[in-house]
Amino acid sequence: MEIRQSKLTREWIIFSPERARRPMDFKKKEKKKKETPEYDENCPFCAGNEDKLIHSFIMETPGIGGNPWQTRVLPNKYPALVPDKNVTRGVEGIYLRMPAYGKHELIVEHPKHNICIGKMNLEGVKTVVETYWMRYNELLKDKRNMMVLIFQNHGSRAGASIIHPHSQIIATGMVPLLLRVHEEESQQYFDNLGRCVMCDILKFEESHKERLLLENDSFLSFVPYAAEVPYELWIVPKEHKASFGDISREEMTKFAAILHGVMNRLYNKLDDPDYNYIVISGTRYKAGEPHLHWYLKVRPRLTTRAGFEIGSGISINPSLPEKDAEYLMG
Repeated sequence: MEIRQSKLTREWIIFSPERARRPMDFKKKEKKKKETPEYDENCPFCAGNEDKLIHSFIMETPGIGGNPWQTRVLPNKYPALVPDKNVTRGVEGIYLRMPAYGKHELIVEHPKHNICIGKMNLEGVKTVVETYWMRYNELLKDKRNMMVLIFQNHGSRAGASIIHPHSQIIATGMVPLLLRVHEEESQQYFDNLGRCVMCDILKFEESHKERLLLENDSFLSFVPYAAEVPYELWIVPKEHKASFGDISREEMTKFAAILHGVMNRLYNKLDDPDYNYIVISGTRYKAGEPHLHWYLKVRPRLTTRAGFEIGSGISINPSLPEKDAEYLMG
């Protein structure tokens, strides 16, 4: 057994191989997934079912390979936040409050009901990444938006309510404490050593290769040293940039290629697991900071947090990162 500290967050993670199960045991065995159809007449995101939508599209990209379209962006029917509010803080006795301002969009990733990102071809993934980038930068034009978060919930354990492949993007009028703490940890590291912590992590992982999964000219994918869950993966740009919105067209292509490879491996090696992935990017006014480095985090939903983890905030991972990387590479 071992306890490791994340260099990025300084959080402690307990690794308990005695509790580990063989990689194959992480596959879902309770029920074989039903074959998802290419088209569902009740799905509002399927091509041809536009009459089931209550909102007009914000944008649409041209179809590839005979598809009528490739990605679509529309307002979330059940938004977590709404744009017709302001960002003025107020007090109620000893408490601080603010209106529920924000923007909540859905990105439909493919016109077909059964083509998730793990099954998509490279051109399809590239279009998804380009759509992320366009919406991210468009939302940041609104000065009220302090944070823009891109994420995907895949499967019911990850919080997805609709099977059709889609991602979400939320802009908020405040910065969540979790992101501020991570920014402050990175700032402290930079103040102490004069270097970006993620750049140091990249250099170490690239040279040691124990946890490395995929690599190209612009990106590195690996299982982090202090992974909080089995098969957690990061995709990190080699060039130091604080904001996802600052990547070039060439970098978008390289990012799509490595995302395509990572998600395809998870799909095939872990039998299409439920997962969340999140693009962690610098908040407003932080895009040029030398201590921040954007990245994408993938967390498969193979285990459940229990009492100790909830009470202490310390994760217990029954799977060693080195073994996870070895299995995914095999």
